[in-house]
Amino acid sequence: MTAPRLDVVCIGNALVDILAKTDDAFLEAMEIPKGGMILIDQDRAVQLYDAMGPAVEVSGGSAGNTATGIASLGGQAVFFGKVRDDQLGTIFTHDIRAAGVGFDTPHASSGPATGRSMILVTPDAARSMNTFLGAAVDFGPEDLNEAQLQAAAVTYMEGYLWDSPSAKAAFLRAARLCHAAGGKISLTLSDPFLVDRYKDELKDFVARHVDIVFANEEEVCGLFDADNFDAALQQVRQHCDVAALTRSEKGAVIVSGEEVHVVDAAPVAKVVDTTGAGDLFAAGFLYGLTNGHSLYDSGRIGALAAAEVISHVGARPEQKLTELVAAQLDLKQAQRA
Repeated sequence: MTAPRLDVVCIGNALVDILAKTDDAFLEAMEIPKGGMILIDQDRAVQLYDAMGPAVEVSGGSAGNTATGIASLGGQAVFFGKVRDDQLGTIFTHDIRAAGVGFDTPHASSGPATGRSMILVTPDAARSMNTFLGAAVDFGPEDLNEAQLQAAAVTYMEGYLWDSPSAKAAFLRAARLCHAAGGKISLTLSDPFLVDRYKDELKDFVARHVDIVFANEEEVCGLFDADNFDAALQQVRQHCDVAALTRSEKGAVIVSGEEVHVVDAAPVAKVVDTTGAGDLFAAGFLYGLTNGHSLYDSGRIGALAAAEVISHVGARPEQKLTELVAAQLDLKQAQRA
C-alpha cells in the first residue's frame, strides 16, 4: 500500500493570533512600527495584551493560515509546527484540526510557552504584528514527519521560521526529502524586515532549493535590491520555476520561465483587515496548482481566497472557499492524480 497523496505540507510558526482593533495613536504610544512584523519577548506580549482592547483569539501563524485555506478549498493539507502543552497550545491544536488540517507534531512538555502574535488592526485595515515565537522557535528536523513529506505534492515553508537556526536545518532536510520523492518546494518570503535580515541566505536558499516562491512587491524588490517591480521580476524568474508575486489592489503577477500572467485582484466591498491576505493567496494558488489547474486559474483562485479573508477581521476564511470559487469561477474540476 502506498502512502496517501497530500496536496501540501505546510511548515511554519504555530501561533495563536490575538487580534484587536486600534488606532495610530496607540501604535505610536506603544512604539509599534505600523504594517510589519516585529519579534517580542513574553514580557512584552503580556504588556501588549493588558493594554490592547477586546480581542479575538484564534489558531494562526502564516503557514497555518495557508493550510486552513487549502482545506477550505477541499485540498489535503498537513501542518508542521511546535506548540507547548498549555492552554494556547490546546486552542491551536483544536482550531487547526477542526478546520480539516492534519496536525500531529508532538507538543513540547518543557521550554517556552506556546507562541502568539498580537495583531493590531487600524481603521485603514493595516495590520501590525507583534510576535512572541515561544515554543515555535524550537521546531527542528526531529519534528518532521518523513512519510508525509514524501507523500506531498508540495512542501510549503514560511519565511518567518528563518529566524530560528533549528528551523533552518528543518527546511533543508524537508527540501531534500520532498525533492527526493518527486515533490516541489515552495517558500513565502513573509515580510520585508525578514528579507532585510537574511537577504543573502534567503537568495541562496531560493536558488538552490525552491521551486515556487511567494512574495509581495516590497519583499521581492528587497531580495534582489531592485529599484522597481519589473526589475525584481526579471531577477526572480531566473532563480525558481514559478514566482507568484502579489501587489495588493493591483492583483498579482505569476511568472514561470517565459510565461507571465497578470491576475486582477478580486473585488471586495470593504477591506476590513489585511491579515492573512498573502497566506490565503498562497492557499488558493497551491490548491489550484496541485489539483491540475493552470498557473493563471490558480492565481484566480488565490485572488478570491485573499479577497474573502480581507473582508473580515481574522486570517481564516469565514465562508467555505470551495463554494466561493464554484460560484465565481468557471473552472473544470481537475482529475486528482
